[in-house]
Amino acid sequence: MPLTSVAVRPASPGDAEAVVGLLGPYVPEGIVLPRSADEVRAAIGDFLVADLGGRVVGSVALRDYGGLLMEIRSLVVHTDLAGKGLGTRLVAAAVEEARRRGARRVFALTLRPGLFERLRFVPVDRDLFPQKVWADCSRCPKRNRCDEVAVTMDLGQRATGSHRPRAEPVA
Repeated sequence: MPLTSVAVRPASPGDAEAVVGLLGPYVPEGIVLPRSADEVRAAIGDFLVADLGGRVVGSVALRDYGGLLMEIRSLVVHTDLAGKGLGTRLVAAAVEEARRRGARRVFALTLRPGLFERLRFVPVDRDLFPQKVWADCSRCPKRNRCDEVAVTMDLGQRATGSHRPRAEPVA
């Protein structure tokens, strides 16, 4: 089945095990943090999945930090499909979902900044996101030798859907 038939959709509770299975090969490499099926199920509303003929072949999540700031995280694709543009489609879908939810800025910590830069993210200092450092970095095995690059995209005031951005500063 060609990748053009991949549909990116919101994840459902039944997708949790598949998402955990996709994350698994990337955990030992330090690309993503480990997540249990219970953790994924608890946050399933934050996930989008790439569905190829009823099979989940990729996932990405959004984490809302408040202050109109969201993080793109847990981006993975099935290892057989890596390098075929699926990650780019997932990030683009996550950006649109963040915009729909009224975010004014999205960011990611990544080992592949080029993928994000092609989508108009810009590299920035990781210290701009202390929320991330407190929430995840303290439990990361690479916390004292982090090799990830922080990237961000300003979404501005434009929002679609029923969520409207508030006039609060971005945290």
